[in-house]
Amino acid sequence: MSVDLNMPILIVDDYKTMLRIIRNLLKQLEFNNVDEATDGGMALRKLREKKYGLVISDWNMEPMTGLQLLKEVRKDVKLKDTPFIMITAESKTENVLAAKEAGVNNYIVKPFNAETLKMKLTSVLGPF
Repeated sequence: MSVDLNMPILIVDDYKTMLRIIRNLLKQLEFNNVDEATDGGMALRKLREKKYGLVISDWNMEPMTGLQLLKEVRKDVKLKDTPFIMITAESKTENVLAAKEAGVNNYIVKPFNAETLKMKLTSVLGPF
């Protein structure tokens, strides 16, 4: 089964420029149903209001980090199976391990391009 390019995707970053970059990369990959949140709390509210096929979240945000958001998503019975990709400028082993322990599906280190994003999406969602 191929990936539904119309599935809703939530991108979360407190830096508007990064939201625009991720949205544009997703558009290049033909995903057009993209919502944005500028912090973890807003993302959690949106996730509880609408069913998303994927969350792509930055790690470093205030007041709720991407890791805290991931942990909240995994604790929520309705959200726990939502595919979740973490984006960060940090490639520290302990961060990768913390994200994996919290249940992240994949991890992208900035900077990245559409090819890298497609590879990570394919590993999480399947081929498209």
